[in-house]
Amino acid sequence: MKKILSYNVNGIRAALRKGLADYLLEEDADVVCFQELKAMEDQIDPESISALTHYHKFYFSAEKKGYSGVGIYSKEQPVNIVEGCGHELFDKEGRVLRLDFEDYSVISAYFPSGTTGDIRQDVKYDFLDYFFEYTQKLRNEIPNLIVCGDYNICNKPIDIHNPVSNKNSSGFLPEEREWMDKWFENNMIDSFRAIHGDKPDQYTWWSFRANARANNKGWRIDYISVANTLKDKLVGAEIRPSAVHSDHCPIYAVLDL
Repeated sequence: MKKILSYNVNGIRAALRKGLADYLLEEDADVVCFQELKAMEDQIDPESISALTHYHKFYFSAEKKGYSGVGIYSKEQPVNIVEGCGHELFDKEGRVLRLDFEDYSVISAYFPSGTTGDIRQDVKYDFLDYFFEYTQKLRNEIPNLIVCGDYNICNKPIDIHNPVSNKNSSGFLPEEREWMDKWFENNMIDSFRAIHGDKPDQYTWWSFRANARANNKGWRIDYISVANTLKDKLVGAEIRPSAVHSDHCPIYAVLDL
């Protein structure tokens, strides 16, 4: 069994100060995908991760300090490490990191947010188009692909606490949701929904405003997507809202690999 965990930590240094390392020891995942590191590798205090000696650690930071960035910790040494996705802007922003293992590959991806205005929303649409084509081609080479990350999109009304008032909000726009439909219609599986069906009130991100987390007024924007070639290998998936190192919470999937 392989437990694969994904977590937008909204700044890994701050999350480590809030007990992230101890939490990772408790979860004991085989692979941990991080998004929004907001740090260069040399800015992460070695003492803060000294307990995590059983992990091989890989980072792909943004060029801009304190911004974006992804990482993957893995108990198993990968056979190949690929930083970026071959797109100049998205690679400068540190959005995609891939580890290849013998029988499968794991991507940690941090999709752009469009909440700061039209320019970044257009960047988000460009990323969606590019990333879709990138992963479609990649799956010809690597069928057993697992894409973990903060997609910054709620797919269905069940995935957001108030779909009516948020219908014009970035992250729940019709074009974004159509992309998610296309993503899952092209042989990718939403691991959480595959296990839990239409279980309501399951979110992975909450605004810092208006006591949203305490009232569970959230959005499910973090996913572990599993290629359909691994459908029969998927045995579990969970959301961990009690972990509070970030405005997101961790999610994980368990596969019989």
